[in-house]
Amino acid sequence: MDFEKIIETRQSTRKFSDKKPEKEIMEKILDAGRRAPTAKNVQPVKVYVAESEKAIEAIDKASPCRYGAPTVLIVGVNTDEACVLNGHSTAEIDASIVATHLMLAATNYGVDSIWIERFDRKILKTELDIPESILPVCLLPIGFRAEDCPISRNFHNRKPIEDVIEHI
Repeated sequence: MDFEKIIETRQSTRKFSDKKPEKEIMEKILDAGRRAPTAKNVQPVKVYVAESEKAIEAIDKASPCRYGAPTVLIVGVNTDEACVLNGHSTAEIDASIVATHLMLAATNYGVDSIWIERFDRKILKTELDIPESILPVCLLPIGFRAEDCPISRNFHNRKPIEDVIEHI
């Protein structure tokens, strides 16, 4: 898909069918995340592919926002490995860049997703035995939009470009 089309069409899906993306497509999406830039190329990000019954139950316990997706990517970062510049860790920035690559790649392959920050990290880490050094940054439910899923309520709600961009 043309990159401009990806940017124009990507939206947050809040109701998924139970159909999973094909393994080959998931591998391409995950590889796009792996190739995302990180500060000083340290690559401290860890992506967990949650598909098992145990993992889905844990996600549902930690967040009300899975929206029926059959797969959830947990984008985390190893805070012990993340780059620290001028006293500031780039951990969450690195994870956010990876998550963005994952979402855009998903859109490219016709797969829907949504960025979720509403979840209980402690529950998730405990239920899934995620190491102490890993900070879960976001959840990305991923799959295919249910037929009766409405367009994202804010899909067309964008500020005018002059309110966002300023040349200095």
